[in-house]
Amino acid sequence: MKFPRVVRVRQRFSGERVGDVEAALRRECAREEIARRIRPGMRVAVTAGSRGIAGVAIILRALVRFLGERGAEPFIVPAMGSHGGATAAGQVKVLRSLGITEKFCGAPIRSSMEVVRIGETGHGIPVYMDRLAAGADGVVLVGRIKPHTDFRAEIESGLLKMASIGLGKHEQALVLHSHGVRGIRDFMVEAGCRVLESGRVLFGVGIVENGYDEISVLEAIPPEEIPRREAELLRRAAAMMPKLPVEDVDVLFVDELGKNYSGTGMDTNIIGRFKIPGVEEPESPRVKYLIVSRLSQQTGGNALGVGLADFTTRRLFEGIDFGVTNENVLTSTFVERGKIPPVLESDRAAIEAAIRCNWGVPPEETRFVRIPNTLHLRDVYVSENLLDEALATGGARRVGESEELEFDTEGYLTPFGDS
Repeated sequence: MKFPRVVRVRQRFSGERVGDVEAALRRECAREEIARRIRPGMRVAVTAGSRGIAGVAIILRALVRFLGERGAEPFIVPAMGSHGGATAAGQVKVLRSLGITEKFCGAPIRSSMEVVRIGETGHGIPVYMDRLAAGADGVVLVGRIKPHTDFRAEIESGLLKMASIGLGKHEQALVLHSHGVRGIRDFMVEAGCRVLESGRVLFGVGIVENGYDEISVLEAIPPEEIPRREAELLRRAAAMMPKLPVEDVDVLFVDELGKNYSGTGMDTNIIGRFKIPGVEEPESPRVKYLIVSRLSQQTGGNALGVGLADFTTRRLFEGIDFGVTNENVLTSTFVERGKIPPVLESDRAAIEAAIRCNWGVPPEETRFVRIPNTLHLRDVYVSENLLDEALATGGARRVGESEELEFDTEGYLTPFGDS
């Protein structure tokens, strides 16, 4: 089968960049409304999630140093629902994959899946908190604010999610997800606000990234201001979010899937697919067939999100840890995202299958796009017939010559960075 020739293009996204992350965070924390909350001798829990946030280990280290200089005794708690197989050891392993270690950050990591109930929401939803964090003298929330992969609302993924599902661990995740989208869209915010009202949160550190996966906003926020400020920062994050260079794609090839890129393995905002019963799919982009080739090393075998694809490879399939994946899928209750699509022997075979199913389009005329993952979209490949369209808005430029898709001896595409 003849494949379309491709051209590498480099996209340009909006958004400022924080240069010295540690210096910026120190300035934020030194503000009187933040610094006065820290007293000598306080035991302070600092949350660490499972996302591959730019410079997250540096941010945590800077926080640990700031708290220590104020006389506090900081420690890090994994703040995630069912990730890491919903085990204390598994969640420490997730942090390690992100470069978050005791040695680097300068503070102990204390991991437990035990929670305590601290109250309930107005709808009667029980609110839980990590036992170790609840026993501390204060908590600092750290989280990236961005569009959610399951719904649209005034508040989506950010500090309130960290306060509820993150600090509430597997128990809170199960309760909220048992109500479907309403649980994580509405009840999650209520639960997060209940945590803020408990008085246990000292402040939050909100992070917003630009389209290059760089920190654009780094802000220390008093607990009483988190809901309002998070809604404002969400709008800013949405405006800076990267996207595919074209809206209509016959075959989208994603090199790598992983929890370090998105909670759903592949960001639904980028690929234009929610796959949640009763939830309307995004209007764009419009992707006919999606191929995902492999799992990231950092995802630890968690293949949640593979069900968003139409085809995958034996390489990805053989890397799946079904115990970890199933726990995450069942906790979310969005089972479509965990279903295994047709498994092909290689990238070549998967591309051939997708092109064969693309009715009425000659193989060489396929509208083809290749991306490394859904987080890093600066450099992507587009088929020759999409080049003019990709460059038309002025948001991208050509950085390579037209070339054939290059496969290794086993039929897998040459790694993106080596192309």
